[in-house]
Amino acid sequence: MALPNLHGVARLTADPELKFAASGTAVCTLTLAFNSRRQNRQTGEWEDARVHFQRAKAFGQFAENIAESLTKGTEVSVSGRLETEQWTNEQGEKRSAAMLLLDSIGPELRRATARVHKAERSTAGQSGDSWASTPTSSTDEPPF
Repeated sequence: MALPNLHGVARLTADPELKFAASGTAVCTLTLAFNSRRQNRQTGEWEDARVHFQRAKAFGQFAENIAESLTKGTEVSVSGRLETEQWTNEQGEKRSAAMLLLDSIGPELRRATARVHKAERSTAGQSGDSWASTPTSSTDEPPF
């Protein structure tokens, strides 16, 4: 059975955070805010309605490209797969949280412009499948 997919437009709530796993794999985490907007019929103004915050993660060169390209407040088109991350905290308690494993992300160009630069790729030691070496965690820290 496949993981559930999520596709939408969101805004970054902070700059992407880039770290490197012990294996040397780049891991980028970010928080996305998906919100619905509606027009107030009395004032004609647009208002934010409900907001869904979602943590997201990417690996390898993709992670590095995200960290270099996107910043807090950027509106992005995003696509990924939802999964449940699990870890044990310092008190020995099992914890879990939803995580969006990013398949694609980029600036939303309806209200912005972007200049694209093709990234240089290093093929040494890469399997071609960016998810093949997805790190798992059983440490005291959440995996994101």
